[in-house]
Amino acid sequence: MTGTGAAVRRLADWDAARLRALADEFETPLYVLDPDRVRENAARLLAAFPDADVSYAVKANATRAVLETVRDAGLGAECASAGEVRRALEAGVPGHRVRYTAVNPPASDLDYVVEASREHDLVLTVDSADTLDRVAERGYDGRLCVRLNPGVGAGHHEKVVTGDAPQFGVPYDRAAALCVDARRRGFDLVGLHAHAGSGISGEGLEAHRELVRRTSALAEEVGDLDFAAVGGGFGVPYRPAEPPLDLGAVADATREAFGDPGARLAVEPGRYVVADAGVLLMRVTAVTETPETTVVGCDAGMTTLLRPALYDAYHHVRSLAPDAAERESVRCLVAGPICETADVLARDRPLPAPARGDLLAVGNAGAYAYEMASQYNSRPRPAVVSATGDPLVRRETLSDLTRLEVRPEQ
Repeated sequence: MTGTGAAVRRLADWDAARLRALADEFETPLYVLDPDRVRENAARLLAAFPDADVSYAVKANATRAVLETVRDAGLGAECASAGEVRRALEAGVPGHRVRYTAVNPPASDLDYVVEASREHDLVLTVDSADTLDRVAERGYDGRLCVRLNPGVGAGHHEKVVTGDAPQFGVPYDRAAALCVDARRRGFDLVGLHAHAGSGISGEGLEAHRELVRRTSALAEEVGDLDFAAVGGGFGVPYRPAEPPLDLGAVADATREAFGDPGARLAVEPGRYVVADAGVLLMRVTAVTETPETTVVGCDAGMTTLLRPALYDAYHHVRSLAPDAAERESVRCLVAGPICETADVLARDRPLPAPARGDLLAVGNAGAYAYEMASQYNSRPRPAVVSATGDPLVRRETLSDLTRLEVRPEQ
């Protein structure tokens, strides 16, 4: 189940018998993660960008197994919160390879990161003049990066396009002045950061090129920088017939647009590293025939995998029933146990005629899947295990739901 090193692993490439055995042992819903595939994807990125500083966007999947794998593969960690910084450090990512790039950071975040920087030599990214003032008030004297808003964005959905959204970074025409001000005030300015969005594909490549060109031009204008990060967000194919991203073409286009501004190119992919390294397993709990469709009720839903409800995201669904190939194909609506109309994982999807107790697998569930799981409807979050059956994250229990509640003394 470790894959072949191909550019993409499809849901059909996962061994059905092995997945059935894991579901029987650990119950469902269950996330299965393959660190070997994470390692393969990381190696492919390093080969495509041999001269760049390659970091992993921790928000895609922050489980310790993933962080330790990317650490061993030689990737740094790009963190969007103090919690992600702590996870990266606890997983052994060297402090000088950790970058904090939060948006509108809370005070508690800055308190933690400023203190951690004194011991671990982190890079702290500011996204506004106000944030620069706030880190100065905390006596920060470590390495500093400025996030700029390049005015151009791309991505698989409007909700993940960041490059031209006003809340992400210093407006391009003001970024150079903020860099000058940071140096005047004694900050150790080492880099620039920009990000177009998430899920960039060939269709968004021209927007990516323009972002890289603008970031490079600003890096050259500012001068004396260690790096200029142009984000990551490299797309993966979620549909079975969708071709894999031509990573070599993306790398060539990035290098060409970047040129030689006197700073090192940095990229920060997340989804590309982990998406096809994970699947979600779930049991069919009810099958209901309606005039419109066959409703397949499952024990996983929007609290387990939010992306379909949040982004209308497509995830391939596969029946792992041993006799699936012999069953008639029917059009199905795959729904979860949450009392929300949005709790649908797949619509109008052809599946082998479903039956209660069937095991279904959901593909590309390694990125932005377990990370977005919640306890809404007071449902415990699922377990995570490795493809070889090693427990990685334990399943929450009903007792865990109230563990943090403060109760009056009796």
